[in-house]
Amino acid sequence: MSNEKKDRWKPEWIPPDAGDAFTTEVMGGIRSVHDGMPNQEKTETPFNSRSIRRQLSVDEYVQGVLNENRVILSRAITLIESNLPAHMELAQEILKKLLPHTGKSIRVGITGVPGAGKSTFIENLGCQLCDKGHKVAVLAVDPSSTVTKGSILGDKTRMEQLSRNPRAYIRPSPSSGTLGGVTRKSRETILLCEAAGYDVLLIETVGVGQSEVTVRSMVDFFLLLMITGAGDELQGMKKGVIELADAIVINKADGDNKQKALMAKVDYDRILHFLRPATEGWVTKGHTCSASTGEGVDDVWRMVEKFHQITAASGIFERRRRTQMLSWVQSMVQEYLQALFINHPDVIQKKPQIEQDVINGRISATMAVKNLIEIFEGH
Repeated sequence: MSNEKKDRWKPEWIPPDAGDAFTTEVMGGIRSVHDGMPNQEKTETPFNSRSIRRQLSVDEYVQGVLNENRVILSRAITLIESNLPAHMELAQEILKKLLPHTGKSIRVGITGVPGAGKSTFIENLGCQLCDKGHKVAVLAVDPSSTVTKGSILGDKTRMEQLSRNPRAYIRPSPSSGTLGGVTRKSRETILLCEAAGYDVLLIETVGVGQSEVTVRSMVDFFLLLMITGAGDELQGMKKGVIELADAIVINKADGDNKQKALMAKVDYDRILHFLRPATEGWVTKGHTCSASTGEGVDDVWRMVEKFHQITAASGIFERRRRTQMLSWVQSMVQEYLQALFINHPDVIQKKPQIEQDVINGRISATMAVKNLIEIFEGH
């Protein structure tokens, strides 16, 4: 009998005299640590969770990220996304040591209406950038269910070709209900990817129309992907997110739809002429492309490079980065104070009764808030 056969065993619920009628067998897992990427050696280890998931030190995390070890990078991002106090403290120590190695990338936020082809566009653009020698990190934010709080995290599966490219790294993350579909830890994940040597960061966000604004506070270039023939021209005339865009790209400009896309581009240019540019010294314009055929995608990237050259020369690029860091501090303070309030013992104890009073109409919502704040402050 082979070793593989010896490693197999049948569950206890299978009748002893069943013979081959039941073919279900449980096999041991893969006895190696490997992320499936080429040019990486398999590390043989005893098959138990303790050896595979050995807790790394801060220096091991730092060196692993700097050495572009994808497994350690993924584990570091998991620490960033964790809400456990021990993980958060370890993550901050790692970030502190990696900060001098960050900031050397172009951060591009990509949003758009559902069905605009964001994943297809990112895969095409990412593959072209990898072919040019860039290292591309894609942070794909997946919408979280308001019922189950879970996410499918299927963007990596949709970007099948890009996910196999050794110069690309795709990290799907749940939105966790955050406005704009950007996770609370996305900014820190960006820093980790930069420290790992990725010079182009593509942040794909949940397409939720005019609420998609949070991404603007963490990227250099904000791209709004649209399609024609679905009422988007009218939607684009509403200010909202269009005021934040550095470029509007009409996707799926191929076949019979190409002429419609060109007409939509003219309409958007006419609208943008009356709006204040999202970035000082830069004129936002409409563009067309086809993510499925690749036509026009390279032109979009040349536009991003031109944007970087112009804003870097004028100092606007660095000024925006500094402003974003301050905005980051403010948002983190707000999150900390909110957590402090929600987890306050007296608030936890008395909040249900106050909420019930609001539901029953005994007090107003404003009075309920006032009472909760007074409880928190100890009055």
